[in-house]
Amino acid sequence: MGSAARRDGRTAIQLRPLACTRGLLNRAHGSARWSQENTCVLAAVYGPKSISGRRENPERATIEVIWKPKSGMTGNKEKEAELVLRRSLDYIIIATLHPNTGMSIIVQVISDDGALLACAINATTAALVDTGIPLSGLIAAVSCGINKEGDLLLDLTKSEEQEAQAHVCLVFPNRPLSMKVETSIKSDDEPVEHGLVTSVTCGAMSVDDYLSCLDLGRAASLKISEFSRTSLEQSQRAVELVTPT
Repeated sequence: MGSAARRDGRTAIQLRPLACTRGLLNRAHGSARWSQENTCVLAAVYGPKSISGRRENPERATIEVIWKPKSGMTGNKEKEAELVLRRSLDYIIIATLHPNTGMSIIVQVISDDGALLACAINATTAALVDTGIPLSGLIAAVSCGINKEGDLLLDLTKSEEQEAQAHVCLVFPNRPLSMKVETSIKSDDEPVEHGLVTSVTCGAMSVDDYLSCLDLGRAASLKISEFSRTSLEQSQRAVELVTPT
């Protein structure tokens, strides 16, 4: 594993460079742009805010996800992505804290060079952190696939997805924000690292290949989680530096 040659020079099990910027949109309650090299997504969160009518729920917040493609009209593919995003985010949004309210999450595709769904989930998670609302934890998404030669590939590009035998988007739980990177203490109600929040597969792969993707994806999700925490800590330090005393 890891010996397959790739067009962009990466090893088979290497992630593309990650970048995250929060707080880009003034009118949104939270926003973030997440990129994995040439795949880039902008996510914005509006709410929680009061709503009325049939959408109102006295027990929890109503969450809607709107996926906006780079060009063209929204189709079945985008609707499916909205559903996957909403179900994944239900894992970390404590909706019962905000009854009779609504939350709109807008996902704008800026560029797509593979692993788009994983990139969108990571962008939306970062945008939720930017809102400052309480979360039960974080999630980290990563793509993994099998090429026609049977090689395992991590963080597939668009051309690799098109040529792959199968590929999967995996979403793993992360530790709560209160936990430091170096801390190993866990509480009983904390998401465990070996859990799986979401799995969306395109194509067919064997059980053994899927389990290999799980192992590779879980290891990669820890790197993505570490990057997210580091990015958050850096942005918090920047705010402290510019806040008047």
